[in-house]
Amino acid sequence: MNLPRAQRVIDDPPADAEVVELDYDARHRRRIAMRTESGREFLLDLPKAVALADGDGLALNDGTAVRVRAKPERVIDVRAASPEQLLRLAWHLGNRHLPTQIFGDTLRIRYDHVILDMLGGLGADTRTTEAPFHPEGGAYAAHPHHE
Repeated sequence: MNLPRAQRVIDDPPADAEVVELDYDARHRRRIAMRTESGREFLLDLPKAVALADGDGLALNDGTAVRVRAKPERVIDVRAASPEQLLRLAWHLGNRHLPTQIFGDTLRIRYDHVILDMLGGLGADTRTTEAPFHPEGGAYAAHPHHE
């Protein structure tokens, strides 16, 4: 079976582009078969692994494009009583090498019951929810991948 290939990432896929919904792990790939919400199969075949973001487009070699949507997943939103406490909580998450999303006065991590207990013991205000997860890329993350 000859599947269309997505060989590059684009910034603005067409508004009518088919959608592939992917969780955080599935958005960081180089080569894998994928299926859009409407059932169309294609092969992600990038030169190197990239972290796809919500709204990115994948240009297929048949002239079409697919839009990436970040799939909601189980996460923990972490808040603190003070900026100093939030920094302390961030240190503990970083010390465990946990991918962490930072926005405003909130840290977001993927759900882990052990970490949830640890955070509670450290006095964090936590809330478990379903939401897209977009962690920081890290100090050694690649520069933007778009053309």
